[in-house]
Amino acid sequence: MCYYGHAVRRPRQEIGGGEGGREDNMKTTKGLNAKKTEAREYQTPAAGIFFTVKDVLYEKKSRFQRIEIIRNKDYGRVLLLDGLVQTTERDEFYYHEMLVHPAMASHVRPAKVLIIGGGDGGALREVLKHPVKKAWLVEIDGQVIEACRDHFPWLRSTFRDPRAELVVADGNVFIDKVRETFDVILVDSSDPVGPSTVLHQESFYRKLKSKLNPGGIIAAQAGSLMLHLDSHARKSVFLKKIFRHSPLYLGPVPTYPVGMWCYNFLSDKIDPGMVRTLYIPDGLKFFNREIYRAAFALPNFLSERLAKGK
Repeated sequence: MCYYGHAVRRPRQEIGGGEGGREDNMKTTKGLNAKKTEAREYQTPAAGIFFTVKDVLYEKKSRFQRIEIIRNKDYGRVLLLDGLVQTTERDEFYYHEMLVHPAMASHVRPAKVLIIGGGDGGALREVLKHPVKKAWLVEIDGQVIEACRDHFPWLRSTFRDPRAELVVADGNVFIDKVRETFDVILVDSSDPVGPSTVLHQESFYRKLKSKLNPGGIIAAQAGSLMLHLDSHARKSVFLKKIFRHSPLYLGPVPTYPVGMWCYNFLSDKIDPGMVRTLYIPDGLKFFNREIYRAAFALPNFLSERLAKGK
């Protein structure tokens, strides 16, 4: 089963758990109970998150995964893929704004943008807040796009935007075949465990770099601050070989494991620490100039782990 480049951010039964950032393969998800009154996700074998279910709005199994959209009193509509929380009405903007705007705001003129994964449409919505000429969204599971289009009302206008092109395809294969080059590439992929490890490997990032225009930027979700420490350290070693600038940055996502998320900022030209002018669209809920500066300040335990490398 190929999960490369689709919306799942935490592959089923593969999330890392335990102390010190261990990334063991453990059964860590449950999903809807038999009575469909509660959705429970074990983010580690000993901890997790649950939602009481007001309504089940969508429940189908695609070729790739089980897709469920529920309604919760506090978080509104919640998308689960194979029982794992992908996005909620209440907190989705934290993740999508922090994935998209640090790169987009740092680029002087991002005309062509590629999004790998992100079938829920949140990243695409944020990209289209900038004056881009065209944005491609490459999602392997077309049923995720259809479900979100029908049940997340704020996404309907996003998918109808004439600047947006939706491609139902494996993101890794798409990169091999596409002839276009891009100003910004956003990787809204699964976490660095299980089948999606290919999207966190050196060869994949070298392919992505070959599709960047001069001065281009890649931003990629990198996983949980605490649960993927080893992955962050491994990636930092090879990313420094590929890109002149490759810092990690952080942002909160309340419903994701441990609540703090990591992202890679990758460019040969743009050093976020030296950026003086940011191009920030109006109407954002979380991202601003101060958040941009603060996001690249890392806690001591992460800096020390990155310094050790592998």
